[in-house]
Amino acid sequence: MVIGVLALQGAFIEHQKSLAACGVDSVQVRNPKELENIQGLIIPGGESTTMGKLMNQFDLFEPIIEKAHIGLPIFGTCAGLIMLAKKIVGSTQPRLNLMDIEVERNAFGRQVESFETDLSIPDLRNEPIRAVFIRAPYIKSVSKDVKVLAKYEDKIVLAQQDNYLAAAFHPELTKDLILHQHFLNMIR
Repeated sequence: MVIGVLALQGAFIEHQKSLAACGVDSVQVRNPKELENIQGLIIPGGESTTMGKLMNQFDLFEPIIEKAHIGLPIFGTCAGLIMLAKKIVGSTQPRLNLMDIEVERNAFGRQVESFETDLSIPDLRNEPIRAVFIRAPYIKSVSKDVKVLAKYEDKIVLAQQDNYLAAAFHPELTKDLILHQHFLNMIR
């Protein structure tokens, strides 16, 4: 199995390290050709406006959307969550428009208000995970087709719909591999 990690900006190397720790190969994706032989795609954190501009510049929107519609599993973290959303509060920025969620950008405050917390995800494991929130978004609303997996202070921060998984935080910045393993199980 080979997982693509969108490598235009953001924490893509950290995701590759997490995948390697799960025993899975990964490739950096910067152009449509690099999407051809992957079984899943991770869209990392970073800055979603910049990411959208770069995805346009490198002609990645349509190929990713096409692959998603035929079942390619996609895991978006932080800015990647924003890129998956159908709606972004107060924004018309480019996005993939794949997941039936409405997202609030920078919902927990600015960079200096970033934080770590223990987060309960009962569908995945009994013990909480450590979650790192950096200028994080949250999911303001979901359709009935979206499964909410975790909340922080009544805000949705982890959700899944069909072949899409979206986290408002950065699982790649901890040693806990539960979310990467869950994503790989979605592929299997």
